[in-house]
Amino acid sequence: MMYTDVPLWLSIAMMIAGFVALAWSSDTFVDGASSVAKALGISPFVIGMVIIGFGTSAPELCVSVMSGISNHSNLSLGNAYGSCVFNIAAILGIASIIRPLAVKPMTAFVAGPALAAISLGSMAVLWDGVGSRGEALALLGMFAVLLPLYCWFDQKTSGAAPDAEAGSKGRPPTARMIADPRYKRIGRMRIAIAYAKLFVGLAVLIGSSHVLVWGSVDFARAVGVSDLMIGLTIVAMGTSLPELAAAIASARRGKHEFVLGNIVGSNFFNMLAVVGLATSIAPAKGFSRFILLRDLPMTLALSLAITVFGVNWRRPRENGSFNRFEGMAWLVVFLAYTALVIYQETH
Repeated sequence: MMYTDVPLWLSIAMMIAGFVALAWSSDTFVDGASSVAKALGISPFVIGMVIIGFGTSAPELCVSVMSGISNHSNLSLGNAYGSCVFNIAAILGIASIIRPLAVKPMTAFVAGPALAAISLGSMAVLWDGVGSRGEALALLGMFAVLLPLYCWFDQKTSGAAPDAEAGSKGRPPTARMIADPRYKRIGRMRIAIAYAKLFVGLAVLIGSSHVLVWGSVDFARAVGVSDLMIGLTIVAMGTSLPELAAAIASARRGKHEFVLGNIVGSNFFNMLAVVGLATSIAPAKGFSRFILLRDLPMTLALSLAITVFGVNWRRPRENGSFNRFEGMAWLVVFLAYTALVIYQETH
């Protein structure tokens, strides 16, 4: 088992400590990611997609792989696809309510349909009731091709981010300032601090999410619910806590591309890399048909909603937005879906 039984008092202590650590590490992580993006001249969306999206998906990878090894296919697949549903419906919903998010045409017209196509491909792979190693390698191959291609195209269309730090009052540095050795030392120190914030924040983010999931899974075992229900609800939400914490911190700071890159990258990673790696280690079999009839169709619909809500229909070449009303609609859908899961899995 991924998580061993612990006493109730220890579970409560771990949950409190986990929430405190999440609050600190999410702010630290986003600060570091923002500074690294500026220093390297990389599109904030790509930083959000690759570093934040994949980094915060490490818990899903660990849980799904360990579940696959122990022949809990429902937990493994439920965790991956449940996290995708949570990422869009709950995290994008909450982030849009905190602050409406600007959506680039690239995200609306390419990322949404791409995630929908991957959802359809996943349904085709699992339709016969078995996820073989050959099909798993095909998913990993798609991941290896689509991710660099998408990042390259986004970077090309977005342009490089500014790599120079602003002056003390927000003005660009002068040539004299840049030539000063002290300025260069300060610049190197800032970069080192940015990388430290990035990696320390990520490590604490992942560790604290595991602490919270541990207590939740232990409680679920005590009540005797199914593996699929644990995977789709408690574990999926718990392993998505890093994404949620990072998205809330990014939304509060107005880092819209970090939020969207985080969600798109995380869902790419979950459906292709997490499922592909877990299934290549231990082929998926004996899983519930609800994954095909309920969970993947929901992932498909929410992926298409990124396009429907995100496109600026009056001026398609300009940025669209996710507003607070759409954020609330996503949250309502998520609550209805969760209620359906609980009802079907307990009856």
